[in-house]
Amino acid sequence: MNDEMTGVLEWSVIQARGADSESFLQGQLSQDVTNLDDVGAWSLLLAPDSVVVTACFVKAVENGIDILVPRSLADDAMKRLKRFLLRAKCTLEVIDSSEGPFTTMDEQIDRGWPGEREFAKLLTPHSFGRTFVDATISFQKGCFTGQELVGRLDARGSSVPWRFVRVSAPSFERADSVLKAKGPEGPKGVTSASTRDGHFVGLGIAHRTLLSAALSGDDVDVTIEEID
Repeated sequence: MNDEMTGVLEWSVIQARGADSESFLQGQLSQDVTNLDDVGAWSLLLAPDSVVVTACFVKAVENGIDILVPRSLADDAMKRLKRFLLRAKCTLEVIDSSEGPFTTMDEQIDRGWPGEREFAKLLTPHSFGRTFVDATISFQKGCFTGQELVGRLDARGSSVPWRFVRVSAPSFERADSVLKAKGPEGPKGVTSASTRDGHFVGLGIAHRTLLSAALSGDDVDVTIEEID
């Protein structure tokens, strides 16, 4: 198991400031940023082809909006935002944050929430389940970058080949091999991992054919739960 899969998670804040920060981000983020309360809300930053760049937690502040992202994805998020920052009165600056929605890989796994390693698989939002989509996307707000393909998929029943799962097994190697056992080549396999009392628990991606078929008798030591 790769040590980089485990441990403490770090966060950064992209500070969007200026008269046009709200209108600019309304066209870039999947959440309706015109109706943020004091608590804030989850959102997504998507590529034009609707692939998730990162999930983010957005909060309205004086003269702008704060966008909390995994620290390792802050540069990618900035590049993506600046790509469409044309003549808008909005500045973007990244600062480190001492707090985030969760601080350890164990917390992320228990919550069943995707992070940097899952987003590295270049999947669209519906691969991460209905709960994730409902928490991060407003389908009433109007257009945003990546919206067309996401909206079309949602209207057609959200059927996607790759699925976000939680897996439990005796070891990382055992979990990874089972997740990769069915389906075509692709982003399948363990993505985030933790060991608890000598037992492996993690998050990963599986092809839908694995989830639609019963595991064989040889796989009774592995538990796979689709996160929806």
